[in-house]
Amino acid sequence: MVFSLKVILFLSLLLLPVLKSSWVTLNNNGYDGIVIAINPSVAEDEKLVQNIKAMVTEASTYLFYATKRRAYFRNVSILIPMTWKSKPEYLMPKQESYDQADVIVADPYLKYGDDPYTLQYGQCGEKGQYIHFTPNFLLNNNLPIYGPRGRVFVHKWAHLRWGIFDEYNEDRPFYISRRNTIEATRFTIPRAKMVFSLKVILFLSLLLLPVLKSSWVTLNNNGYDGIVIAINPNVPEDEKLIKIIKAMVTEASTYLFYATKRRAYFRNVSILIPMTWKSKPEYLMPKQESYDQADVIVADPSLKYGDDPYTLQYGQCGEKGQYIHFTPNFLSHSNLLIYGPRGRVFVHEWAHLRWGIFDEYNEDRPFYISRRNTIEATRCSTHITGANVVRNCKKSRCMTRPCRRDSKTGLYEANCVFIPNRSQIAKESIMFMQNLDSVTEFCTKKTHNTEAPNLHNKMCNHKSTWDIIMRSEDFQHLSPMTEIKSPPHPTFSLLRSKQRVVCLVLDKSGSMAAEDRLFRMNQAAELYLIQIIEKGSFVGMVTFDSRAQIQNNLTEITDDNTYQKITANLPQEPDGGTSICNGLKAGFQAISQSNQSTLGSEIILLTDGNDDQISSCFEEVKQSGAIIHTIALGPTAEKELETLSNMTRGHRFYAHNDINGLTDAFSRISSRSGSIFQQALQLESKALNIPKKKWVNGTVPVDSTVGNDTFFVVTWTIQKPEIILQSPKGKKYTTSNFKEDKLNIRSARLRIPGIAETGTWTYSLRNNHAKSQLLTITMTTRPKSPATLPVIATAHMNQNTARYPSPMIVYARVSQGFLPVLGINVTAVIENEDGHQVTLELWDNGAGADTVKNDGIYSRYFTDYRRNGRYSLKVHAQARKNTARLSLRQQQNKALYIPGYVENGTIIINPPKPEVKGKVTEAPIDNFSRLTSGGSFTVSGVPPNSNSSQAIPPGKITDLEAKFQGDHIQLSWTAPGKVLDKGRADSYIIRISKYFQDLQQDFDKAALINTSGLIPKAAGSVENFGFKPGYSKIENGTTFYIAIQATSEASLTSEVSNIAQATKFIPPPNPSSPDLGTSISAISLVIFGLAVISYIF
Repeated sequence: MVFSLKVILFLSLLLLPVLKSSWVTLNNNGYDGIVIAINPSVAEDEKLVQNIKAMVTEASTYLFYATKRRAYFRNVSILIPMTWKSKPEYLMPKQESYDQADVIVADPYLKYGDDPYTLQYGQCGEKGQYIHFTPNFLLNNNLPIYGPRGRVFVHKWAHLRWGIFDEYNEDRPFYISRRNTIEATRFTIPRAKMVFSLKVILFLSLLLLPVLKSSWVTLNNNGYDGIVIAINPNVPEDEKLIKIIKAMVTEASTYLFYATKRRAYFRNVSILIPMTWKSKPEYLMPKQESYDQADVIVADPSLKYGDDPYTLQYGQCGEKGQYIHFTPNFLSHSNLLIYGPRGRVFVHEWAHLRWGIFDEYNEDRPFYISRRNTIEATRCSTHITGANVVRNCKKSRCMTRPCRRDSKTGLYEANCVFIPNRSQIAKESIMFMQNLDSVTEFCTKKTHNTEAPNLHNKMCNHKSTWDIIMRSEDFQHLSPMTEIKSPPHPTFSLLRSKQRVVCLVLDKSGSMAAEDRLFRMNQAAELYLIQIIEKGSFVGMVTFDSRAQIQNNLTEITDDNTYQKITANLPQEPDGGTSICNGLKAGFQAISQSNQSTLGSEIILLTDGNDDQISSCFEEVKQSGAIIHTIALGPTAEKELETLSNMTRGHRFYAHNDINGLTDAFSRISSRSGSIFQQALQLESKALNIPKKKWVNGTVPVDSTVGNDTFFVVTWTIQKPEIILQSPKGKKYTTSNFKEDKLNIRSARLRIPGIAETGTWTYSLRNNHAKSQLLTITMTTRPKSPATLPVIATAHMNQNTARYPSPMIVYARVSQGFLPVLGINVTAVIENEDGHQVTLELWDNGAGADTVKNDGIYSRYFTDYRRNGRYSLKVHAQARKNTARLSLRQQQNKALYIPGYVENGTIIINPPKPEVKGKVTEAPIDNFSRLTSGGSFTVSGVPPNSNSSQAIPPGKITDLEAKFQGDHIQLSWTAPGKVLDKGRADSYIIRISKYFQDLQQDFDKAALINTSGLIPKAAGSVENFGFKPGYSKIENGTTFYIAIQATSEASLTSEVSNIAQATKFIPPPNPSSPDLGTSISAISLVIFGLAVISYIF
């Protein structure tokens, strides 16, 4: 093979033409004329040239055999830039140039991606534009990730030269084959393959498909990159906080390395600093990082009593969590005795966030009776030793005594706590007490405590935490780093949030004339500009058809007059074709012409059209660093539209042809900075089809947390209606008070003066036209003041895509600050491209799709697939009749607060945990209403006349409980449905055994209970059933294990429920101290009675 080294004779850095001609030829089986060009901005490095030669040489042999001896690489020119020093062996180029090169070597625009790729946007069989390798890819060892560089080169050459495409699909990594098996999306199918039952299909759909919250963390060469830790704007500036975060992550990296058995560490971490902090030279501009997409947030708690670090995690076993929350107090103060080192706490929370495992303690059920008839602390592993004591504290002194058994339950009395020994030999588990010096591992199959009544066993079917971790996509094909003793320290980037920049890119093509789409788009865009976008934001607008035009460069929204400069240019006449890429490029231009960077700027792209050239600008979109929010309007919108939002961390929406869907989508696109006070909230969004000359009435509650900048908007399709709006105190606003837009876009708006009154607002609308017409009402507001946290509702599906019959889960979180809101009505409306709507009542009952009861996360399965295509999600959360209450309990999925330690035979108590005043666990809150869009998702594989009840079984029962009442065992559980949690099951199968493993390993062989008189109730109902075990005599201390399945009329059977335990306990005449599962016989307080214990502060 011949290599020529030539000096590049041009000055431009990166000018790549859209259309280029390659001069590569194939003569006598050898490729000649290949040009590999190094970008002038690449630092001079002779090793780079050597590696390029080695790569192409290796590739030549691989290509030779891959083409069945038909081709190899013969003559290659490497084009050296003028920025490198001249050398005698460098020749003068002929007609070779960087912009005509077949392969370019250049840094990526963004620092987090070194994937080699081919710029290829032609049809099948058409040549590509160029191959792009980064210097990092060529200089670093990528063997475990991509394979040998020569093989990668051939892969990319096939794209470039022959116009073929990848045979994997990262958006759809799996599919259901014609043989009804789940297959990876790949070309060849192994001969030996596993056949999955329907139950496994349902499980894998939850475990393997991507969840909606898009973390951009990746694991490459054993190192985690792309972690974002964001500081809330309300946190006072404190440089020490940044140093502590760095120290915590550095410590965590080493702990993680050994906890994962040398498989992973933290490599690249970005710390996002709020705009409220002063600018510094070392603070860089963020790309697409934002507070609301961060992996870790640093924010004050809602109430001042709790600084427990926790992870917001409400998915199924193995699903990633939402974020980790640390408070400034936790980071700034020493918590060594309570939680252990901060680095260990971070790893505990990271396991929740990244791998979807759960805690192995249970504060609600801290003890259980084991199969050996001993009382054990709920923990993993059981090798952790300690004392079970009751402590009564007054001021700085505590009196302790051993725990006594409760005469009713057979367990310890209510105030009994487990206090661990300071010195341990057990290495596990991090999900129980990471603070213990000896604990450095997760529980494995060998050490896992399957009996413990903790959330991990409930959610993960009694599998060990390590088993679930190893199922994670992180570790499927990752080998331990056995060659090093400890990992390198993490690299930190300090990013400072910038002022919000938004550009509307709106479709005005001819298809927008259909069904008044242009009109409705203008109505929604105007509402966004007037009522949603935050003051101080920079906003521009572009309209496009087959061409694009910048209507407004960026304008800072400062008052009511500035938005009018933009709304005046909303398009009035639809015409032309659809070129989405031209619209996006004009959007980038509008931003850059206003002296703003596209990095971190937002584009709201709305279109109803099809554009087969959309993929031609995917690479430019990636390089821009902008965030693209997409709104697909109507059923014909470009099918690849969501690719833009997926690749840029943007929101994705689908709106049917009505104005409400558009309004809901625009309203969801609010600031990502974490500043809640600026955020617009939807109180009402409703469409009403009113007959001629008829009135319609309704109410909207305005709660005490909101009322600033409140708007009431009415739209119509034919004629302006008569409007009456009345405040809670009786003040009336009539049609004349509503401002009609000058552009005649059939909408009227009232801005309520000052702060809107708290209470129930009443509206009346009369259709004065001779025909019925569609009217819509929208009410938006903002928080009342920075001192009052508003009630917020957010919603999403558990994944962006689904394939029939795999179920999806709807999630809605309702909270005030970080505190859950309970006792409210939450409904989801899911609409497909035909306009067909399904309404689901979401539940927070800890059953079915809902992970934890009363945590403010309302959930439900969705299986009603009518057709392929896009579906939209909208959620309405409302509290009426004074039923709502605020939960003041601590969050789930948190590092355990350790009450103290046993050290050298003495119990040393930690400072008591701050509690809510008066131990109140709930507080009443006002009636309220919130609406929010949950974005869109896509469904495929739906057969004609699909019937989910014939394909999907009843849901798994997860909250089965059992207890003895005399000689009978009383069971209770939440009823599943015919299809997961919908409808009514046909029957129940209940089995019993004295041995836990019988039910866990071979349920069908355990003894069957007669349930002939048990008729299942509707899904979500509480079931109760009692029976007498079929044993002649049941002795004191006898334990039974019970599990249950539900069946449907289609003979489909649910998974086996959680395994409940019932122990026969007859209290002795004179209760005495029990035989402790964790012995405390060596501790002085047991031998000598009461002891005085000092606090350690």
